[in-house]
Amino acid sequence: MTTDEPGGGGRMSTRRLDVRRFRGGELARVDDPDLVATEEPFEIRLGYSRADGSRAEEPVSVTMRTPGYDEDLAVGFLFTEGIIRAGGDVQEVVARGRAADGSINVVRVELASGVPVDFKRLERNFYMTSSCGVCGKASIDSVAVQGQYDLHSVSFRMTGAALGQLPAALKTQQAVFEQTGGLHASGLFDAAGTIVALREDVGRHNALDKLIGSALRQGEVPLSSHGVIVSGRASFELMQKAKMAGVPLVAAVGAPSSLAVELAREFGITLVGFLKSDRFNVYSRPDRIV
Repeated sequence: MTTDEPGGGGRMSTRRLDVRRFRGGELARVDDPDLVATEEPFEIRLGYSRADGSRAEEPVSVTMRTPGYDEDLAVGFLFTEGIIRAGGDVQEVVARGRAADGSINVVRVELASGVPVDFKRLERNFYMTSSCGVCGKASIDSVAVQGQYDLHSVSFRMTGAALGQLPAALKTQQAVFEQTGGLHASGLFDAAGTIVALREDVGRHNALDKLIGSALRQGEVPLSSHGVIVSGRASFELMQKAKMAGVPLVAAVGAPSSLAVELAREFGITLVGFLKSDRFNVYSRPDRIV
C-alpha cells in the first residue's frame, strides 16, 4: 500500500508491511502493519540539441530515492552538480516511466535549445546511490570552478534564538519521518527562523536537491536570503550543494565532517553543527549569528 503526502505536486510514499514484534519475551504478529518509507530506483535522463538541430537523449544518473517531488529532484541534481547553470536552461521536465503503483521512475529533463552539455561531467555522474552523494569525485577546487555565487559578501543575519527554534520546527513538519522514522529532511528557513519549505528523502543529498530544484524552478536561486537546516550530519556533498545554490548558512542537527568545515571556511558559508534549542557550535563565519 502506498500513501501520498499532498502538496507541491509531489508524492511522499510510504508502505504498510506486516511485521512480528518482540515484546515481553515473545515474538508475535501485530494487528497494525508497520509504516515504512518507500525506497525506489530513479533515473534522470537529459534531452538536448545536437549541432545539426536534432534532439538527443543521454542518461545522467540513477539513484535510490523516496518517490515525491521527482521533477524537483532531477532539476536540483543537475544544477548542484554543475550540469545546468540556471532555471532557464530547462525547457521542460517530462515523466518517461512509471512503476506499478503509478509513481515516476524515469524523468527526462529537456534542455532549452543551444544549452551546452559537458559530456565528461555526465559520465562522472551516471551512477550514484542514496547515501553516496559525491563520493570520491569532488574536491573543494572543483566546487570553486562550478560555483557561480560569491557568499563572502552576503549580509544574511539571524539571532541565536531564531536558530534554536529550527530543530523543533523541522521535526513538526517532517510528516513522513513522523510516520516511519526513516527519512532525512532539508528545510529552507528565513532570517526569522521560519521554515518556508521542506523536503524529505531516504538520501540526505536527495532531500536537499529536491529543495533546491523547487527553488530553481520558481526563480528563487540564489538563496542568499535564506539558510538550510539538515536533519543529520553536515557532509561535504551537502555543503557543495548549498554553495552551488548560494545559501549563506547551513545548520545541521548532527556533526559536520572535516571537509564540510573546510569548504564552509573557504567559501564564506556559516556552518552550524549539533544544533539544539539552547546550544550549538559555529564552525565558520560566526558574524552572521547576532
